Amino acid sequence: MVKTEDRGQETENRRKTVIKSVKDLKIYQVAYKLAMEIFEITKKFPKEETYSLTDQMRRSSRSVAINIREGYAKRKYEQVFIRHLNDSLGSSEETRGWLDFAKDCRYMTEDEHKRLDDRYDEVNAMLYSLMNSWQNFSDL
Repeated sequence: MVKTEDRGQETENRRKTVIKSVKDLKIYQVAYKLAMEIFEITKKFPKEETYSLTDQMRRSSRSVAINIREGYAKRKYEQVFIRHLNDSLGSSEETRGWLDFAKDCRYMTEDEHKRLDDRYDEVNAMLYSLMNSWQNFSDL
């Protein structure tokens, strides 16, 4: 059980976290890492998928991180920032759809699919949270 004063210290430490760049945002770090994992996994896809499934998965997974980055650069304008986060959410869901295709085509294992799909579910939760409390980056 966490003592009340420990929880208070944790909250205080999070408040003191300074976001100096988009790379300090946990959501960006996770989205970027996932895009790199997708890149590595798609290397083993059949060559005939290079300009379809492979390309689409790589583009949509990268778009999650890039939209967060672009939105962060424009965070001064709340609606623009939130629009980019919403676009990132859409790209995340697109990636999940491509993951389903990859699994059903047997280009990835059930375990790989579940792990990545679960991670994108976490990304979506973080995106929703950031859209609702964007002024407080330290919580993410």
